[in-house]
Formats: sequence, structure tokens, C-alpha cells
Amino acid sequence: MSITAERKTELIHTHARSDHDTGSAEVQVAILSERIANLTEHFKTHKKDNHSRRGLLKLVSQRRSLLDHLKSKDQGRYQALIETLGLRR
Repeated sequence: MSITAERKTELIHTHARSDHDTGSAEVQVAILSERIANLTEHFKTHKKDNHSRRGLLKLVSQRRSLLDHLKSKDQGRYQALIETLGLRR
């Protein structure tokens, strides 16, 4: 259910704003989106796993907060991230 260290490093390098950036909103949203996708796959086979479902809802809420913050600070970065990750279809 969690992402591997290699995948996390790949996401960081893809969405980082500079060489040593690991905590920008874009990186955090990308990592949360990956974790949400993994949990969504988990629920296809484990429909009654309500404990993990609560964790999923917390991740979605956290991602929403980061996206709202990014949208209020820089609309261009927000739009680019949404298109890159394939959110808001």
C-alpha cells in the first residue's frame, strides 16, 4: 500500500522546483496522489477495510488543503500541477 523509496525519489525529482526541493506543495501533492492511487487499488480487493479507508480520507483532505494553498499563492503552478497529475478531469 505504501510507495517504494525509488518511486518517491522519482516523484520528488519530477516535481521539484529546484535541486534540493523535497517539501514544496507540488512534491507533497504528487506523493499524496501516488499514495491515494495505491490505496484506491487496495480497496478494489478489500472492500471492507474501513480502517484504511479513514486513512485515505485523511490523505485526500490533506491533498485538498495543499492544492487550495497552492491555488491561492500561484495560479499558474496550480494549473500546471493539475494537468501534470491528471486531476480535475
